Amino acid sequence: MEMNFNNRNFGFGLMRLPMQGEGVDYDQVCQMIDYSLVHGFNYFDTAHGYLDGKSEIAARECLVKRHPRESFLLTNKLSSGFFEKEEDILPYFEEQCAACGVEYFDYYLMHALNAKEYPKYQKCKAFEIAGRLKQEGRIRHMGISFHDKPEVLEQILTDHPEIEVVQIQFNYLDYEDAGIQSRNVYDVCRRFDKPVIIMEPVKGGALVNLPEEAKQVFDDLHGGSYASYAIRFAASFEGVAMVLSGMSNFEQMEDNIGFMEQFTPLSEAEMNAVAKVTAIMKNQDMIGCTACRYCEAGCPMHICIPDLFACLNARRQFQDWNSDYYYTVHTGSGHGKAKDCITCRKCENICPQHLPVSDLIKEVSAEFDTREEYKE
Repeated sequence: MEMNFNNRNFGFGLMRLPMQGEGVDYDQVCQMIDYSLVHGFNYFDTAHGYLDGKSEIAARECLVKRHPRESFLLTNKLSSGFFEKEEDILPYFEEQCAACGVEYFDYYLMHALNAKEYPKYQKCKAFEIAGRLKQEGRIRHMGISFHDKPEVLEQILTDHPEIEVVQIQFNYLDYEDAGIQSRNVYDVCRRFDKPVIIMEPVKGGALVNLPEEAKQVFDDLHGGSYASYAIRFAASFEGVAMVLSGMSNFEQMEDNIGFMEQFTPLSEAEMNAVAKVTAIMKNQDMIGCTACRYCEAGCPMHICIPDLFACLNARRQFQDWNSDYYYTVHTGSGHGKAKDCITCRKCENICPQHLPVSDLIKEVSAEFDTREEYKE
């Protein structure tokens, strides 16, 4: 299948942008986008819910207004949280176009498909509407982003052969993970001959913020950054058309482009190091949250779930006393404490990592809410 991806398979995911207070740091994002384009990387990915809508606006202000439309590829997504019926989809699409300042998207993905959400897309005729938008030239290519088991993906691709590309979570920690099943999901994409877009190659920063023992394994190679091993791992597989990196400062952009501009697959020694780091990470008693914040957006108690998980991870990994302080930061100003969870499980229904969020929140509460200084 002929696709119009840039011949270098590296893209800028606009989900974790540099911020100034509550707003996006436009100056730094402009610098990052310009640097990416100058070095030949022209693929950018956003979604309506990223940064509470700020991501699309940043794409408009920092990319669309400043560069010719034909000089870049822009991907957006149809997210289930923003439509309830068929009639909602076209107005939503127009809103996205206006937010991004474009007349068309190069790629438009059915967002975060899983067994629970797929029937909604079917009922609302989302694939048919996307097909019509493609015929009209408002979408150049249609695909899906996917978070579920391989058999679910197989069913979707069987039902909809018109799907042109599949975006999946894929990194060395999740490759053989029983919950994420990255390897098996990737294999389904290959069997159906679908180009693969990789998201979460560094697992929301978890494969950069490594425990000391894991860092030493990579340090002994005297090679690149910790991110370089993770991103190059993902980019080394056949059929991978694009690897997205959600960079949050210019230094990360500079580092990523430095090793992707002259990309080489991981060597045997580097693959062995990755295997050792994976084993070390699997032995850590850590919550595998990537801070995508899908759970937080729908929480009726306004609990900053990813931030509280980060506090517990810091306590477990580093015995970090600062985690006590940050717990109070993340549970102030109208945000709920872990003990406020009502176990509605909305978070679990949308979690791309398939985490037992309600149970884990209880662990957070046991660690922090029972401490004397947090008792009311």
